[in-house]
Amino acid sequence: MDLFLPPIVLGLLGLVLGLLIFVFGYYFSVKEDTRIDDIEKMLPRYNCGACGYGGCRDMAHGLLEHKAVVSQCKPIKPEAKAALMKFLDELYKAEAGTQKH
Repeated sequence: MDLFLPPIVLGLLGLVLGLLIFVFGYYFSVKEDTRIDDIEKMLPRYNCGACGYGGCRDMAHGLLEHKAVVSQCKPIKPEAKAALMKFLDELYKAEAGTQKH
């Protein structure tokens, strides 16, 4: 019996700690806004900083928060700019529709 006690104790300890990690991970997880990824993919992703932001991801945050405009992005191609403006327009309209209710 003395031979089986350490593996049993360690197994139970591992199970309890694993469950605690799962519970803490579930309740304290941070949900990231996937719209930022969608906007960033539509930007040229040069991370040049010509827009005044640290990179395209920061620019995407600014666009999502209405703090930036697409024309700040200097290297964006006209067709990508039009697509991004259309996407943001639909996004802003959807936001406005949910805020009214």
